[in-house]
Amino acid sequence: KPGEQKHSKEPSSLQCMHLAVVACGDRLEETLIMLKSAVLFSNRRLCFHIFAEDSLKPDFEKKLKEWPSSYTKKFEYNIYPITFSVGNAQEWKKLFKPCAAQRLFLPVILKDVDSLLYVDTDVLFLRPIDDIWHILKEFNSTQLAAMAPEHEIPKIGWYSRFARHPYYGTTGVNSGVMLMNLTRIRNTRFKNSMIPSGLSWEEMLYPLYQKYKNYITWGDQDLLNIIFYFNPECLYVFPCQWNYRPDHCMYGSNCKGAEEEGVSILHGNRGVYHDDKQPTFKALYEVIRDFPFEDNLFQSLYYPLQSKFLDTVHTLCGRIPQVFLKQIEKTMKKVYENRVIVYLGANHRY
Repeated sequence: KPGEQKHSKEPSSLQCMHLAVVACGDRLEETLIMLKSAVLFSNRRLCFHIFAEDSLKPDFEKKLKEWPSSYTKKFEYNIYPITFSVGNAQEWKKLFKPCAAQRLFLPVILKDVDSLLYVDTDVLFLRPIDDIWHILKEFNSTQLAAMAPEHEIPKIGWYSRFARHPYYGTTGVNSGVMLMNLTRIRNTRFKNSMIPSGLSWEEMLYPLYQKYKNYITWGDQDLLNIIFYFNPECLYVFPCQWNYRPDHCMYGSNCKGAEEEGVSILHGNRGVYHDDKQPTFKALYEVIRDFPFEDNLFQSLYYPLQSKFLDTVHTLCGRIPQVFLKQIEKTMKKVYENRVIVYLGANHRY
């Protein structure tokens, strides 16, 4: 049943692409729009793992049940309470944004899940999740997680200028979109700065936090950077179009992958969906939010988006609308091609 935790490996969940999100405070709407973008474009079945404060659970269930059956049949979902298996729960809960540290405990909690895509609530999918899910097959024998760089240019990157703790690579990594092989994470002993013999993921989290808590600014993301600084062979780095943020266009366009292929996953951090600082990001959020599920995608999503983008050309991000539109247009064309093929197949039996 929707909303009920599953403890057995059912055939449907084995076929699922697993997507996890953590929602606390006022993040209900953002989370639902993210899930909507996932369902709109994805091909394979989705399993949503929603970690939420108890007060939000009834609202999630109510809203998800209101979606039309043509979409609800594409996914199943579980809603979990916020829990931390080691250390002080209140400390973890207050680390950076409310409940964000929950993502660190996903390998421990979701013991029956082999692989998982974690995203922040302020993420929008502009192409099928299937496409980032395929990256799991590109992992070599030691890689167990994938993230995008925090910045493309070290001289304007946050970690390269201000970090007071170890971090991955030259600019650090951003944890807002994180692909994980949970089985490998659970089975690995991680090198660290505390014990020479290595520690399991769960054993490592709280001592690591205690050691670095006076030096970290971005909470759990900093802890992940520290972990992969000591274990760089465990990380697969995917390009910036899979985690495209305002930083990629507000200082001039500096994500080459997005320029060539278009944005694949939009990450509206810094609250840009809800203010007027980056109207291009806000336009995408509002158009997906307002799209009536069973309407024509081109007519009710793509064309309104084009129209809204005309009002953003005076901004740095608005000067490159093709970067935001390219992948979403390609995705919608594929959706229609698939529907036409299905329709023709149903009406022409040979």
